[in-house]
Amino acid sequence: MPDHVESSSDNRTANNAVRHTYRALSEAEKLKMQQVKDHGAAFIELLHEIGGTDPSGNRFASRDLSLANTHAEDAVMRAVRHITA
Repeated sequence: MPDHVESSSDNRTANNAVRHTYRALSEAEKLKMQQVKDHGAAFIELLHEIGGTDPSGNRFASRDLSLANTHAEDAVMRAVRHITA
């Protein structure tokens, strides 16, 4: 079993012990999923920039920025779930 699988790969179930079946995604869906994740990552980098914290870390300058990060992660997850449902 591979340690890492690209999220847009058709082999994305290889390291997932919970969800055993997935439908194949179209190329357009794979692209949309990648775009959602890229935008989420860019927003989280902006939160680090705003707070002057290290983007490679997971600490934020304030509770508000930490909550913004949590909500960004949740938004990305929910958008990806919609795409992959």
